[in-house]
Amino acid sequence: MKPASYWIEKYNLLPHPEGGYYAETYRARETIAHYALPTRFGGDRAFSTGIYFLLESHHFSAFHRIQADEMWHFYAGDPLEVFVIDPQSGALNVIRLGNDPDNGETFQAVVRAGAWFGSRPASGSTYALVGCTVAPGFDFADFEMAQREPLSQRYPQHAALIAELTYC
Repeated sequence: MKPASYWIEKYNLLPHPEGGYYAETYRARETIAHYALPTRFGGDRAFSTGIYFLLESHHFSAFHRIQADEMWHFYAGDPLEVFVIDPQSGALNVIRLGNDPDNGETFQAVVRAGAWFGSRPASGSTYALVGCTVAPGFDFADFEMAQREPLSQRYPQHAALIAELTYC
């Protein structure tokens, strides 16, 4: 297995605001007009966007939510766990991205728009290189980083996990 530094260098990955490294690899040239989108979007959006995203064992992607569906794809390294809190029911779903279906892993999974989610390499993992495809395309205007206390108050059954996967 190639080290994480190999992928960081080869794909020119940069630090991501929610943790780890990333590089945008695709942004559709065409856009969807604001009036044609649901009201939760504040302007025009690209049809779709894609990124590489790498988390090492000491990284996590903090709980956040976006306004569009996000499809995750596993590429290299070890399994990544994506923790998804359903905004209505508060149920927690743990997605294991990886290449071993016999161990409950999958190559692709979707996080629905509006769900709170965070991720980290599974226990014992060195790193995980994944991709994320967002449609309508990702825009930081649609990104909301979770605050530990309000999210824990809303979902007290997940307070310990929220404490682990938030910065403040």
